[in-house]
Amino acid sequence: MKKIKIHKRHIIGSIENASLLRKFTILFLIMSFLPTIVLYYFYVQLRDHGQITITEQNLNLTLTFLVLGVILGYFTMRSALIQLVRLIVSNTKAMEASLSPAEIDMLSKEKNELNVLTEAFRIITKKMEDNMRNLELAKRTLHSVLTKVGQGMSSMENIDAFLELIIETVTEAVNGKIGAILLLDKNKNDLFVKVAFGYKMVPTEEIRISIEKGTAIHAVISTKKPVILARPSNDIVEGDDMPPLFNPPLIVAPMIASDHVLGVICVSGRKDEGRFEEDETGLLYNLATQTAIAVENAELNKDIEKTYFETITALAMAIDAKDRFSRGHLNRVAEMCTKLGMKLGLEEDDIKTLRASARLHDIGKIGIPDEVLQKEGKLTEEERQLMIRHTEIGESIIKPIRSLQHLCDPIRHHHEKLDGSGYPDALKGDEITPVVRILTIVDIYDALTTDRPYRKRFSKEAAIKLMREMKTELDQDLVETFIEILEEE
Repeated sequence: MKKIKIHKRHIIGSIENASLLRKFTILFLIMSFLPTIVLYYFYVQLRDHGQITITEQNLNLTLTFLVLGVILGYFTMRSALIQLVRLIVSNTKAMEASLSPAEIDMLSKEKNELNVLTEAFRIITKKMEDNMRNLELAKRTLHSVLTKVGQGMSSMENIDAFLELIIETVTEAVNGKIGAILLLDKNKNDLFVKVAFGYKMVPTEEIRISIEKGTAIHAVISTKKPVILARPSNDIVEGDDMPPLFNPPLIVAPMIASDHVLGVICVSGRKDEGRFEEDETGLLYNLATQTAIAVENAELNKDIEKTYFETITALAMAIDAKDRFSRGHLNRVAEMCTKLGMKLGLEEDDIKTLRASARLHDIGKIGIPDEVLQKEGKLTEEERQLMIRHTEIGESIIKPIRSLQHLCDPIRHHHEKLDGSGYPDALKGDEITPVVRILTIVDIYDALTTDRPYRKRFSKEAAIKLMREMKTELDQDLVETFIEILEEE
């Protein structure tokens, strides 16, 4: 009896899990069985007796079975069709995340579910084709960026290529219209425009700004503090014939290296007609400091590789600034990595490696389009593969510099997991170095506790709970040491 019950359960389960076409075939045969038996019965009556003889009781019984068969067929067929409609609706809703409100409104007017699904697939396919074209454009953009990096690496006379890239990135990051880097000419006691973005300079044009007392530019240089001008001001610079580099709203930040002002970075105008905020001022100030170090090293020409490092650090900060959700991520990760390394008693060289790689670990995102970095929703497979490549791109930027070889491992592998589920090389266990393990833990924590385009930030407690649950992915001894640091703050 037990074997028979198992066999029946297996048959029912196989029917429930069967494809819709198979279900339809089985149900059609069941619905056709009873009418076929009745017709065969009538046929036998006519063949053997020449007439149909049936009692009222048999007729009632036959009609009852026919009605029951029709009802059973109706409800089972209806159940199968409901499953089909639900499948279509759920798939359509899943695809709505990739559709615009206008496209969703258009689909809602269609009553036929199959037509809705077909139209949604058509729209998604078109978007995928557009994404492929965008990815191709991103590849060309990346090639252009790496060309600039290569030029700057081969000769520090081409530091302009880096400065152009930095001012372009930071201007777009704060949604500004025009950005410029002005360097101080101590002999003439004025500033000259080194590079500009958003304003086309004539090759022979030389824009100089006199540093006069009482002007905002003089105040920035003398106090070594950034300023924001929300409204027009006549005292920003001397002269009425200046180009629109200082049109309000305006941020001006001093470039300070070795306690000396080398120049200023300014961003003027807003694409959204708003005004600059304090956090954007701090961002520009920090970036100006990093850029000043790069400029100083280039001018002294004492250490080309150090200049390259400081410059790409400034570039990494500019890339970090482009994403309003992750601003300050690099500095926070570098600070926490340093604290964790010191608590673990690492050698000074390892702590320096941790700090430097933390500040540069996302440098490869320069090759990822903003539409992918800031997408509000799940990435497509093509977009995910492109995002994964940022670790390899970052390594390719660092690798040519001999003195920075020790940063290649953490920059390439900071998304690896102990169980081999990470990328790009799916490393496992001891294949992942302690420095990489530390950077991975801190990077994950900071990502969890900051807002992202696709989700809100987790609380510190929730983030700690999630990291403790990642038993096969993260080094739990390091996780617990890191939690001790968090609880001490």
